Amino acid sequence: MRLITKQAIEAFMDARPFKKSNMQVEVQPNVTILRLFGHAIAYRYNDPDKTLSISNCGWQTNTTKERLNAIPGVSIQQKNWEWYLNGEKWNGNLIDVKL
Repeated sequence: MRLITKQAIEAFMDARPFKKSNMQVEVQPNVTILRLFGHAIAYRYNDPDKTLSISNCGWQTNTTKERLNAIPGVSIQQKNWEWYLNGEKWNGNLIDVKL
């Protein structure tokens, strides 16, 4: 795992602002947002269940996959150009993930 990924995910999970290179963590009153190249790829809501939602924003790249895979509870694999999220085929659209 790249150092920038580790730092960004730690900030995202701790709801701390972070900005370095192509990664940013934005903390708002009700949600923490993980951005890659300005695209919101993950949301962690401040509800009692700490709901997590992810998206690839249409970018099926190794970098997007690596950043999302660093989030606890997220496992993205690729087979024949198709992405699988936690064992289920996934088109990359915004989806809630169980933590």
